[in-house]
Amino acid sequence: MNLPLAIGSFLFFTVVVALVSWWQTRREDNSDAQTYFLAGRKLPWIQVAGALLLTNLSTEQLIGLNGAASIHGAVVMAWEVVPVFALIAMAWYFLPRYWSGNITTVPQFLEQRFDATARRIMGIVFIITIALNILPFVLYSGGLAMSTIFHVHTQLGISEGASFRLMAWSIGIIGTCYVLFGGMKAVALSDTLYGAGLLVCGLLIPVLALFKLGDGDFLAGMNRMLQHQAAKIDPVGGPGSNVPFDTLFTGMLFINLFYWCTNQMIVQRSFGAKSFAEAQKGILATAGLKLLGPFFLVIPGIMAAEMFGAAAIGNGDLAYSLLVDAVLPPYLVGLFAAVFLGSVISSFNGGLHSVSTMFSLDLYRGWLRPGASDREMVRAGKLFCVVIMFVAVFTTNLLGSSSEGIFTMMKQVMSAFKLPLLAVVVTGMLSRRVPAWAANVSMILGVFTSILLNCLWGVGFLGLGRFDVSSLHIHWLHLAALNTLLLCGFMLIVGWFAPAAPAAASAKRDGLPSDVAVDLTPWRGLRVASVVVSVLAVVLYFSLWRLAHSG
Repeated sequence: MNLPLAIGSFLFFTVVVALVSWWQTRREDNSDAQTYFLAGRKLPWIQVAGALLLTNLSTEQLIGLNGAASIHGAVVMAWEVVPVFALIAMAWYFLPRYWSGNITTVPQFLEQRFDATARRIMGIVFIITIALNILPFVLYSGGLAMSTIFHVHTQLGISEGASFRLMAWSIGIIGTCYVLFGGMKAVALSDTLYGAGLLVCGLLIPVLALFKLGDGDFLAGMNRMLQHQAAKIDPVGGPGSNVPFDTLFTGMLFINLFYWCTNQMIVQRSFGAKSFAEAQKGILATAGLKLLGPFFLVIPGIMAAEMFGAAAIGNGDLAYSLLVDAVLPPYLVGLFAAVFLGSVISSFNGGLHSVSTMFSLDLYRGWLRPGASDREMVRAGKLFCVVIMFVAVFTTNLLGSSSEGIFTMMKQVMSAFKLPLLAVVVTGMLSRRVPAWAANVSMILGVFTSILLNCLWGVGFLGLGRFDVSSLHIHWLHLAALNTLLLCGFMLIVGWFAPAAPAAASAKRDGLPSDVAVDLTPWRGLRVASVVVSVLAVVLYFSLWRLAHSG
């Protein structure tokens, strides 16, 4: 690798993005809470889409999902296609209810619907899981990939473990600086720029890989893939696969409904839009972009399996890094690394910014110090960001031992801790009869019932093994759906026999006020866009299935 050229192109792109972000936000008053947390509610649809996409697309996707594909095949593309339908649900059903309440955080919605305790429980669960689940996985996959692509241990003469830790610390510090000094507008703007670069570079990798597999002949590379990896190209998984096809309609759908419709990391981007219609437009644009995901988040993993074999890629976490290192020309290594690092930083600062928002609004002003000013609230959020950064970096060192790979491991943790939150939000929207105590119990009890179900009928939960009490085996995604439905059923039954008292005439609102009345005029193209992306999702599945069975 031409190290000076790689470092030069890396620094050029990284500095350009930083300068553009600084220039566009230099006059923003980040001591104002609405500006810092919601970009002053001025984001156009393209920045909403860019922020949504880059908060989601990071190395836990590039590394984790490609790694899963290298072992299990295209069945894992469901994680990229099912979100299309979750995003449609967000635009049509969830977003109008959030905007009509003029909320800033999802926990604030629970206070309006239930009580302050529900808001605090949800805020605490969100903060803990982002700090101990999402951010460490982002740092782990990002540090692993950057260390491998740049051969940091060789260039600096240090151990592989030391190079990994160096990259993880670097990512954590840079991402924290974006949040501390730029606020949401800087985060959204950098996300949009890095998102454009990621799409171009990400789609370039499989093209270069096909040339490599075909010894310079693109079509020969395709034929080799169809001859040797046809089974892995089939996106329809059987009962024993990593993602059986029937799970797309149960746990897979529920996890994506949580992630795209109730996850503060994601929905906060739409809250910053300059209008309700712009938010819907950005959400549907994200749905369209997600359909490109399988081509750079799944197919490269299968190509890596063909190029290197199972022994080289292990549990899959090295598959994408090895492929990039093998096919990328030296003059593009720096640019790719800059875009790659940008995607990591975008996910990291997206999670960190959401943690800052929830701590400041839901816990600091909403509980610990109700009379806090905007300046005090922003300062508290920034200090908390620094604490969470250290927690995430130290937690990163505990990862890497799972035989399933980081992507599946992360989703299993999400299903246990986050789906109870989805159950409470959805039930709260569907019924006014459910009392607050039932919702609060469900958010806590649901974690334990999820772990119990996986230990009874699944494969256990992380380090906790399966209980040998039954021969019945149920896929963990089905169990995730079962747990969610049981919690919804529990709350609805309680609401039927012991309904909540009639709500007060006006709900408490201590979030960030809007300067104008809430306008819920929908985007005119919403219906057509929803139909188009739905049809394209089905066509994508059918096309890959036909391609896999064409021989």
